[in-house]
Amino acid sequence: MAEQEIGKITHYFGKISVAAMKLTGALSMGDTIKIVTHTGEFTQKVDSMQIEKNSVSAAKPGDEIGFKVAQPVKEGNAVLKVS
Repeated sequence: MAEQEIGKITHYFGKISVAAMKLTGALSMGDTIKIVTHTGEFTQKVDSMQIEKNSVSAAKPGDEIGFKVAQPVKEGNAVLKVS
């Protein structure tokens, strides 16, 4: 499986399990991503994505998005798109 870094976590909202990320690559709903944390990594599907509190189905490089995460993350964690 090919993996491409598409951004880094810029903020984590622990109470609602949402991460913020500035994209360096394109991302769409349903894509599989891998998040590399300081203690390991995990893979998940993107099933919730917002730009400025509006739900979107796709985002492009330069966009700042919020998305649900399955596990806690930290600022600076790398996000890779798995294809």
